[in-house]
Amino acid sequence: MRQGYEGIVVAAPVTVPYERYSIHGAHGWIGRALHGLLRAAGLKPADLDGACLSSFTLGADTAVGLTQHFGLSPRWLDHIPMGGAAGVVALRRAARAVQAGDARIVACAAGDTNAPDSFRHTVAGFSRFAIDASVPYGSGGPNAAFALLTDAYMRHTGITRADFGRICVAQRANARQFPHALLRQPLSLDQYLSARMVSDPIALFDCVMPCAGAEAVLVMHEATARDLGLAYAHLRGAIERHNAYPEDPVQLRGGWAMDCAELYAQAATTPAGIGLLQTYDDYPVIIALQLEGLGFCAPGEAKDFIRAHDLRLEGDFPHNSSGGQLSAGQAGAAGGYIGLTDAVRQLIRTPLGPQIPGLQRALVSGFGMINYDRGLCSGAVILEAA
Repeated sequence: MRQGYEGIVVAAPVTVPYERYSIHGAHGWIGRALHGLLRAAGLKPADLDGACLSSFTLGADTAVGLTQHFGLSPRWLDHIPMGGAAGVVALRRAARAVQAGDARIVACAAGDTNAPDSFRHTVAGFSRFAIDASVPYGSGGPNAAFALLTDAYMRHTGITRADFGRICVAQRANARQFPHALLRQPLSLDQYLSARMVSDPIALFDCVMPCAGAEAVLVMHEATARDLGLAYAHLRGAIERHNAYPEDPVQLRGGWAMDCAELYAQAATTPAGIGLLQTYDDYPVIIALQLEGLGFCAPGEAKDFIRAHDLRLEGDFPHNSSGGQLSAGQAGAAGGYIGLTDAVRQLIRTPLGPQIPGLQRALVSGFGMINYDRGLCSGAVILEAA
């Protein structure tokens, strides 16, 4: 087993409230997130000697360009173009940088804008595969790709649209108690099932709503957090995997299944020891894959797990405490952080919504970079209350 993450903590979770549309660029959204980190921790820009940044809408810029925009001079820098896996991968890599002494305080941030019609342009240039092999044939964008994955998974496991609906209804109930969620009106299972079809078998409430926003956290040694007077959560385990199971003709499992035993061993716990699960949730089928891949149920049995558990904050298996992207909105690459920032808030007892009583451990997982038949990036972290 690889070296653990002893002494590494996560602090100062920041969410820049989402907006459905914005005339401000991604630079502005990420800048607001970084400013929030500095203000929360009482730091100056020069104190951030590490930075890890993600965005889809920076145009020609990467993390390097942002250092000049924001007056930063880090000695350790990473740019993570991994979409929904960006948050957990950034945390894992920042933790290693701190352990190695390459940085003392690392800012991990992601943000994107969403001008009217900008999502269509983002999708058209999303990847070389999209440019060459899907968009020209009218199958561009995530709805078509996830319809393929959802259909294959439904045929393979027998899961139903009603099972997916139970996930969406529970997340909407959580979102109604989360002040930053963009979709807070009630959602019933009947409403879910009767919603218009978008790309069979995906219907309206299976799809995330693009928006603008940003998320960020600080990563450092526990001693540094204490010196700064910051509340923090311990990082106990972290994994990442790319292009898992390339032999599978269509994705029915993700990289979590390859590494979750190591994740739990690092954290000295089991799935039963997790009090809050934050999955990446751009579409319900990916939640099902995470339930299975992270060991909460056997392969093909997510449907039974969903039917047996209450996924609301007050339920027996709290899941996606903010309502997740399906109800809070998907702020581009920040969608890979929404579960992370809210998990940290829950663990340091400063939630934006109701506090989960007695919470000690949270697992946050990520998934990103969808091509036609699979997502390429996966990762997960386990956090523990101090």
